[in-house]
Order: sequence, then C-alpha cells, then structure tokens
Amino acid sequence: MVLLDFILNLAGLLLWFNWRAAQLESKARNPPGTIAGTIRRTAPSRLQCWLMLAALCGLIGLRAWFYHHLGPAVEWTASLHLGAVTLFFRSDKLELMLWFSALSFCRALVVVYFWLCFLAAVNRSATADRVTKLIRLQIGRLADWPPLVQLLLPLLLVASAWAALQPLLAGVGLIQPASSPGRLALQGLLLAAGPVLSLKHLIPALLFFHFVTNHIHFGNSPHWEFPGVAGRNLLRPLRSLPLQTRRMDFAPLAGIVLCLLLLHSLPQWFLKVLHENDLTIWPQ
Repeated sequence: MVLLDFILNLAGLLLWFNWRAAQLESKARNPPGTIAGTIRRTAPSRLQCWLMLAALCGLIGLRAWFYHHLGPAVEWTASLHLGAVTLFFRSDKLELMLWFSALSFCRALVVVYFWLCFLAAVNRSATADRVTKLIRLQIGRLADWPPLVQLLLPLLLVASAWAALQPLLAGVGLIQPASSPGRLALQGLLLAAGPVLSLKHLIPALLFFHFVTNHIHFGNSPHWEFPGVAGRNLLRPLRSLPLQTRRMDFAPLAGIVLCLLLLHSLPQWFLKVLHENDLTIWPQ
C-alpha cells in the first residue's frame, strides 16, 4: 500500500505539472492586455487546464475510496510521516481516507516545490540550460526573489498551513489540539523542518551525478549541464579542503557523506536519544 500511494502521488504530481504547463502555455499564447490576447479564443486552453485539475481532484478522491474499501480487508492503517510527528488514519472511515489522500499528495507537492526552490537558489547564476528554465517557470515569480526568501517562504507556508489545518485535524480525532498558540507555532516550525531534511535524497543524487560526469564523458547533452553546475555550487564550501588528486575529485563523495550525516544520521540519533529517555520532540 505504501508503494501504491507513492506511485499515485507521482501520477498526481504529473497532473499538477501538466496543469501548470497548460496555464503557462495559455498565458504565453494569450498575454493579457494585448489585442491578440483579446481576439484569440482561449476556451480550449482553459478547458485543458480545468481538465487537468479535475483529473487531479478525481485521483485524490478515487484513491481515498479505494483505500477505504481495500484497507479494512488487509487490516491496513494508513500513516503519514511528517518528520516530528506521524499521523495515523483508520481505513474503515471514508472521511479519514479523504484526509489521508489529500494530505499525502500535499506533502509530496510541498517537498517537490521546496526542491525546485532549492535548485533555483543553488543554480541562480545559471539561466541558460533547459532544466533551470523549466524550474524557474514552475516556481513563477519566486524565481526572481533572493535565494533566502526562496528557501524560507515555502517553510513559512508549511507552518501557516499547519496552523490553519490543526483545528480541523483535531476535530476529526487525528491529533490532540495544541494547548497554546506558542506550542502551535512550534509544531509548525518542526513540520517546516521536514522539507529541509528531505534534501538528504536530492543533494546526494546531485553530487553523485556530478562525481560520475566529472570522470565519465557522456557527451554534450544539455541535460548533464544542470547537475554539473548544481554540484559545483554545492561543493564550494569544500573546495578549500585537499580532496582532489591528479585524476580524482573526492569532493562530491565527501559532500554526500556530510549531507547524510547532517540530514539523516544526526536527526535519527537525536530522536533515538529522546525515545530512550521517554521524551518527545512534539509539543502538545
């Protein structure tokens, strides 16, 4: 079921990005405030946008119905890991499955968009390659903002969304209500750390591709330009260390190890210490 949910989230993300691409195409063909934009028919493009969005909503609803009917038969309890807290959803209740389906997709969408913002901030100086252009198109006006804002704004949106959803989730019995506004704000900040920790999947992949392309020539495809530039930018803090030899550059491997230590091993060790002392990081 976990694998199925992951695959359906990928399908939902494809629908979302196709919807965004259809919107951008519609704006490009019919720019507002121009005579051409006034004269041209925009109904097909708008219909395509709405169909993509309707298909996404249908996917979220249909898989909730599917989980609701299959889950009790296999004694499955859905769980949504949000870093500092894990939410559990009883599959015998359709309302809870709707919540799970929607929140599972939203979590995937937040992580992917945070990755896009991170990549746009890292490759800010590179605007010519195709991948960077696609990323900048997806995140819209945020691509022109300072890198610090690009990284902090999605996290602030996560914290704000949690503050808005927390009473609703408490109302359906998924969580306990926060005892004070301060604790609610702290919960939001802890959840905002989730997208940051998810970089443990993205950064090692970029650095590994950078390491491989440094030593193996794959041609002059523009698709290899993006990970190369991203890898070099990520490794700038390590360039002063003696990690290069005449034939090998071990800086990407060192970067992978450092990233996994900071974003995986250290948080896991911290949570283990809390568990051994019967403590919890989640404020209530």
